[in-house]
Amino acid sequence: MIRRAKVSDVAELQRLINQFADRSEMLPRSLNAIYENIRDFVIMESDGRILGCCALHITWGDLAEVRSLAVEPDVQSKGYGRELVKACLDDAHDMGIPQVFALTYVPGFFEKLGFSHVDKSTLPHKIWSDCINCPKFPDCGEEAVAIQL
Repeated sequence: MIRRAKVSDVAELQRLINQFADRSEMLPRSLNAIYENIRDFVIMESDGRILGCCALHITWGDLAEVRSLAVEPDVQSKGYGRELVKACLDDAHDMGIPQVFALTYVPGFFEKLGFSHVDKSTLPHKIWSDCINCPKFPDCGEEAVAIQL
């Protein structure tokens, strides 16, 4: 089941996301950042266990970012990540946002969902709002992908 995240999920979301960040597979998220953006998150849950999460973050009037996509290692390859991204894309569509992007170390996953490679320079709102403050900027190694809705 996919549902909206609740404040009571924050510690578990941080644990889920940061287990991948600890392996340099995604960027870490602080408790504060998750609390501030809790309305961005959707969760895949089964029998009270959070199996995965994903966030849709509005970047500008015509642009949103899919970020913090994480699925527990023991349930990967079951389509949960795909379903979480699709839920975020549905949200973007419902809000009238025509383009969604992601910065990722796994562009092939997003390409299977219809995303295409784009140059990071086409995402100035992202670069100057978030990336500039990242300790890995400008050489984080993430690739930019985007989809038109």
